[in-house]
Amino acid sequence: MAAKSKPKPKSLPLTTEVAAPAGKGSYAFISLGCPKNLVDSERMLGKLAQDGYALQPDADGADVVVVNTCGFIEPARQESLGVIREMLALKAAGRVGSVVVAGCMAERQREVLLEQVPEVDQIVGVFGREEITEVVDRAVAHITEQRSVFRPAPVRALEDTARLRITPRHYAYLKISEGCDRLCTYCAIPKMRGKHVTKPIEEVLKEARELAADGVRELIIVAQDTTYYGMDLYGKVRLAELLREMDQLDGIEWIRILYAYPEHIGDDLLATLAASKKIIPYLDMPLQHINDRMLRRMIRRVDRKATETLLAKLRKAWPNLAMRTTFIVGFPGETEAEYEELKQFVADQKFERVGVFPYSLEPGTPAEKMEGHLPEEVKQARVAGVMEVQQKIAFDFAQAQIGTEQTVLIDGPDPEFANHFRGRTTADSPDIDCEVRVKGKNLQPGDFVTAKVTAADGYDLVGKAVGTAW
Repeated sequence: MAAKSKPKPKSLPLTTEVAAPAGKGSYAFISLGCPKNLVDSERMLGKLAQDGYALQPDADGADVVVVNTCGFIEPARQESLGVIREMLALKAAGRVGSVVVAGCMAERQREVLLEQVPEVDQIVGVFGREEITEVVDRAVAHITEQRSVFRPAPVRALEDTARLRITPRHYAYLKISEGCDRLCTYCAIPKMRGKHVTKPIEEVLKEARELAADGVRELIIVAQDTTYYGMDLYGKVRLAELLREMDQLDGIEWIRILYAYPEHIGDDLLATLAASKKIIPYLDMPLQHINDRMLRRMIRRVDRKATETLLAKLRKAWPNLAMRTTFIVGFPGETEAEYEELKQFVADQKFERVGVFPYSLEPGTPAEKMEGHLPEEVKQARVAGVMEVQQKIAFDFAQAQIGTEQTVLIDGPDPEFANHFRGRTTADSPDIDCEVRVKGKNLQPGDFVTAKVTAADGYDLVGKAVGTAW
């Protein structure tokens, strides 16, 4: 298996059309990268729709194409550049009017992007997204005097209301803060996204209610550092308080938490998670390594002892918890013994979901100047080694579910099997985790069903609907 327990789609092109008043052009939109970038995409889509632009499902024939890029690591930048060049080829062939590049890669490579792809009509950085309609106006009108829009990181988190969502109607990502104050030596996110800025509790709840009114039943909480929520705005972390408020929301059935940094998971948050009615027993907590020397080199601010203590407390306080985490292997200076320590830790902890990534050298980060960079083949071999350990754990976990009854959220029909539907348990986040193939009748996306698990198919489950969950 590759570096994730389930592969994530490389892009999220829109598949629906939105009618618009006459007088504006047509556009297509391609969103790349993480769920946080996806929220930005949906905000830009909402603004373009409100301004009267007509969305079409693919790029061919569009007056303008907007590509919201990812700039996190080199493979993501290469993917973004490939999509941009694909759109520019359509433009050269007369099948697309203009191409606009937005997002993290635009922000990170603002000085050189127009040199790499001079045919791009407009570039807009991460924090210029609120001006997307003016940018698209200029692109459609072929105005070349101002080809780029970059704005400083805001001192107050941008609102994410009035989104035109790419996700299915029944689930949505809710961004509770922007930026990051961490100094992890491998990461360039603070350079692209700025310092941590908390979105006020009342604003988060307003957006959550808007999403619930739009049919959302599963809210997925995202941020660069979820558990740091509130520190800049309130002088202390207030994620537990926010979650207690969200637990009272009408219409929302599941609340899922991603990107929870381990340092600020205290007893108040643990108690809130365990007592909640709607926060499902799933936690995405990226650990990145377990060896103390590697953690210090990464400036992770936690050590092995603290990590193991926290994991034990989580398991004890939160029954049926499914833990997702990620690790980086091949970090500069990682010895064979330190790698083996990580492998043994994964074997011992038996995380339900794990992603493993080879270290990516990122220009401008402190890790770039460290000694001991490892050959690519060593890094890839170490990824494979950890994933071999994790695959058995994940397969055993799937086998252990056979015969149990699980609450499953239906995502849609199964394209391969008649009278079957694809869904997810509480242990499965969209796109990155596993699925359940459910046999049933007349099920709709957003339905919660009780499914009896009859088989395991590798990482995934197979079952049959035996009732309505609620």
